[in-house]
Amino acid sequence: MKLVHTALLALAVLGGCTSLPQAPQRQEVVATIDRVNTYWQAHNPPQEWAFWNVAAYHTGNMEAYRVTGNPAYLQYSLDWARHNQWQGARSTDKSAWKLSYGETDDHVLFGDWQICFQTYADLYQLDKDPARIARAREVMEYQMSTARSDYWWWADGLYMVMPVMTRLYKATGNPQYLEKLHEYFQYADSIMYDRAEKLYYRDARYVYPAHKSANGRKDFWARGDGWVFAGLARVLQDLPKDAPHRGEYVSKFQGMAAALKKAQQQEGYWTRSLLDPQHAPGPETSGTAFFTYAYLWGMNNGLLERAEYAPVALKGWDYLVHVALQPDGKIGYVQPIGDRAIPGQVVDRNSTAHFGVGAFLLASAEMVRYIDNNK
Repeated sequence: MKLVHTALLALAVLGGCTSLPQAPQRQEVVATIDRVNTYWQAHNPPQEWAFWNVAAYHTGNMEAYRVTGNPAYLQYSLDWARHNQWQGARSTDKSAWKLSYGETDDHVLFGDWQICFQTYADLYQLDKDPARIARAREVMEYQMSTARSDYWWWADGLYMVMPVMTRLYKATGNPQYLEKLHEYFQYADSIMYDRAEKLYYRDARYVYPAHKSANGRKDFWARGDGWVFAGLARVLQDLPKDAPHRGEYVSKFQGMAAALKKAQQQEGYWTRSLLDPQHAPGPETSGTAFFTYAYLWGMNNGLLERAEYAPVALKGWDYLVHVALQPDGKIGYVQPIGDRAIPGQVVDRNSTAHFGVGAFLLASAEMVRYIDNNK
């Protein structure tokens, strides 16, 4: 049935029909959130590590809690945070802390171990218990005391840590969080941002022309740009309106919105290599969900024009609920953990992952707000 629906939508677009999926009813979206999150939490206990793949799910779970008020969602993230003792990587020896890629407890300064601080900071805002952000502050304030600015060398890192900086600024009022946010962001821009395309390479290894897609084009990885586009939305959510560099973040966000609109497929999804659909053809959910979330957030917060971008977001949503969402509540077509679009890699309805579900929940929560804003 889903394939028929998608095919009909594609034929309508190809045939010149201008009708697009309408915004769903609020109760439908809330029911979808419940279906997806109940399935996920029933199959995945909260006692898991605080590394990025799991922590990214919790960023979506907390947004689902905010729009539904479902206490089970809140309890799930609380149980996860307590299991991890409100920490990421757990080394106490600062002289041994590393910022390179690594999954061990001495990689404290590696951003994939810092994304958990976003959820801890969100939970802190519920009761202001300083113990909930004590480790986050220890780690990030030590990091800011160093002379290095090269902490965010991969696109994913911008989602992992940029919103940590704004959340801890919100919690502490310490302006250094915003100063270092901009300093680290400038470094990331210098090695990954393509000013002509207004998109981000996954990291310096993939910059054109040293690296090319299968058909010789610039190779922008969908989930990588999804991390950045969604990360900018989450930064702007907490960034003060008068923050010194807010205009720069807004400009990057709006530039990505325009660029990504051109790369969307007629069926509503984005392919894994954004500008070369044939490099790794077919639907992919994590990038599509992050993009859909950020488009909805941008319209909800007055940074993107509804007339221009509502069709993009609604087509993305249509893919998410009619193709990605499976009858049992599983979210499929999520590209596995990786760093690029891989030709021939199997991504199908059984392909799921924590971060893909988290991205779906982000988009769903923002769709609820979109509906509320446009009653």
